[in-house]
Amino acid sequence: MNVNAFVEYRNKVVENCSKVILGKDDVIELVLACFVCSGNVLLEDLPGTGKTMLLRSFAKTIGGDFKRIQFTPDLLPADLTGINFYNRKTGEFEFRQGPLFSNIILADEINRATPRTQSSLLEAMEERQITVDGVTTKLSEPFMVMATQNPIESYGTFPLPEAQVDRFFMRLSLGYMTREQEIEVISRPSTAKIVDELETVVSREETEYVRSNFHEVTICDDVKNYIMNIINATRLDTRLSSGVSTRGGIALYKASQVIAAFNGRDFVLPEDVKYVAPHVLGHRITIVGGVRPKDISKRITEIIDSVPVPTEVM
Repeated sequence: MNVNAFVEYRNKVVENCSKVILGKDDVIELVLACFVCSGNVLLEDLPGTGKTMLLRSFAKTIGGDFKRIQFTPDLLPADLTGINFYNRKTGEFEFRQGPLFSNIILADEINRATPRTQSSLLEAMEERQITVDGVTTKLSEPFMVMATQNPIESYGTFPLPEAQVDRFFMRLSLGYMTREQEIEVISRPSTAKIVDELETVVSREETEYVRSNFHEVTICDDVKNYIMNIINATRLDTRLSSGVSTRGGIALYKASQVIAAFNGRDFVLPEDVKYVAPHVLGHRITIVGGVRPKDISKRITEIIDSVPVPTEVM
């Protein structure tokens, strides 16, 4: 495995996207890690922090097709997957593809759609396919869904059930920029214009290479046990009504491999695991009584910090 290919790929994508989204290289890197692992992202943040621009610039950077879907209460599953319609000229039914037949999907304000529509995403996210009227169609790769939701406004929303939230590889938040960065953003030309002028900086071959070879990053037994110790800690914590699933453990394993490769190593260190763990595991735990997202982030960080870190890992 050529770790330099991963480092160059990471640097090119982050540098290009940072022309649009200032001061958020860490979030861009984590979105890229999800993409490399064929995962999906749940982005919880306040309106106007750049969620849409982040994904538009990301899609432009990697050269993928981009579709934005505004989720509303009247949105139907067929509006996502597509429909079979009767063509009077040919006398036959034809399939008209929905917006999910793209590479990068932005499901904006996903919690404003009904559970039925939300669940229509699951097959695409997990199986990379869509079934309409009994006919299954494979989606083209690469494919990633990035769903957004407002973490503080619940009026007129349909909260995502735990089983559906668990399908997201990571939960991330952009947050506010620094004062200097925000001054630069509000005084520069239109952000949309900057996105339109972005160029694709990585080839399909480079994308296919990193997505196919990150599994070759090795993880020693000590680090594997460290991962499982974190997972078990969430299951044994009496403050939680449910811990991290096996799917969450697999996601943490993969994300650690990609982050290690991005840092030029073909082996995982405990620091890689600790870096990605809050983003991979935070949305997979349920706290007794229910609390705010910030409190959940604090709780998962406390759990991770309580697990002893193995030393002298080679």
